[in-house]
Amino acid sequence: MPVPVPQQRSAPAAETSHGDLTLLVIEDDPAGTTITVPELSAAAGTRVRIRTARNLTEAARLLTDDVDCILLDLALPLTGGGAGPATPTAEAGTSGTGAGTGTGAGTADSGSPPEPVSERAGELAALTHVLGIAPLHAVLALTAQDDTELAAEAVRVGAQDYLFRGELDARVLSRAIRYAVERKRADIAQHQLTESRLRAQENARLERGLLPTPLLDGSGLSFAARYRPGRSRALLGGDFYDVVRTPDGTVHAMIGDVCGHGPDEAALGVELRIAWRALTLAGLCGDELLSTLQQVLEHERQSEEIFATLCTVDIAPDGRRAGLCLAGHPAPLLARHGLPARLLPYQDGGPALGLLPRARWPRRQVELGGAWSLMMYTDGLIEGRVGTGGSERLGQDGMVAMVNSRLEQGLAGEELLEAAVAEVRELNGGELTDDVAVLLLGRDPERIRRWGGSAPRSHPASSVAGRPLGVQRPPL
Repeated sequence: MPVPVPQQRSAPAAETSHGDLTLLVIEDDPAGTTITVPELSAAAGTRVRIRTARNLTEAARLLTDDVDCILLDLALPLTGGGAGPATPTAEAGTSGTGAGTGTGAGTADSGSPPEPVSERAGELAALTHVLGIAPLHAVLALTAQDDTELAAEAVRVGAQDYLFRGELDARVLSRAIRYAVERKRADIAQHQLTESRLRAQENARLERGLLPTPLLDGSGLSFAARYRPGRSRALLGGDFYDVVRTPDGTVHAMIGDVCGHGPDEAALGVELRIAWRALTLAGLCGDELLSTLQQVLEHERQSEEIFATLCTVDIAPDGRRAGLCLAGHPAPLLARHGLPARLLPYQDGGPALGLLPRARWPRRQVELGGAWSLMMYTDGLIEGRVGTGGSERLGQDGMVAMVNSRLEQGLAGEELLEAAVAEVRELNGGELTDDVAVLLLGRDPERIRRWGGSAPRSHPASSVAGRPLGVQRPPL
């Protein structure tokens, strides 16, 4: 009958206690160590408690959270009593039969050569068992003085160190316990760090793959974007955007913001963006599209308090006019060639998605003109602090003034967005706590003629360390 695995602590006891130590000695003759508590305490300079177990069943019962280190006699049988090395068993992974196959390992039926098995595996069966039931404890292997090879193999299997019976005294054991505990702590920390790095890399690849790839081929429009999540070390936040061109030549752009900026909000933002693209490519627009998106939000949100703001723009194939729908979102900024930027009308907007069950979102017609740039953004850009003491918000009026100042300097496209986001951070006195998404669409008839009726292919606005790459610069 296998020995039950005891409840393991989340961290070794040595992480919280640097004074008293508890040593669990596992051997069929504990008195054979000849080490007493007073001797060990004097050598260690601290109080040491010793527990003894004559077999592995008793050891499992004594293996509690306050045990710092285990001293295991490698000659201990895997089961039962008596001295002498343990024999190979299936539990120790050294059986000569294939697991679950009923055939010998390495035979013609197995289809592959046998895995290498240590010649001393049988003698290390007890150690393998202890490492299995105590993965977070430091382990010292105790063996005969003339068996250096077995001692070294024990360390390769997973013990922190080994000791010889003939050289065992209080000072050597005290030093070995301290060394084993610290080494185990370092091993666990390194393992956790490696796992954390792998998870971070996997999360980064996943989040980067969820960022939008604008579909603008053949539209004649240019595109640029900036995206900065509010979460530390994240690539995605609750803000989301997308741009697609439908077969009829209409360019559809969208930007939105789920309240909050944690991982749940980021996931919901991705769901809404993908739903918007699918519905748009299916031919939905305006109020019908936003009503359907609200249904998606209501089914996918974690609580009824979650809502999302949204701004959608559908630009006619000739690029000179557009339809605008606002769902509780700030109005876009339009800059025509030679004129200062201004906010588009927002009086006829509807509520944010998820607030009113039967809401409606009117679609307003907007004249764009021949050459223009349209900037869509989330409230993270306008809610940064400004002024002495940071008591005021930048607001939409402050943003318009800031953008016009940059336009007078001759900035356009990607440079304009980069300068705008940098200035907002500077006015705020540091990093913004909310997510920020900004996209810029532009039309330049001269540029379209130079490219024979179409603009160069747009690239994904992939964000790396908060800085999107591969975006196109619109003219202004």
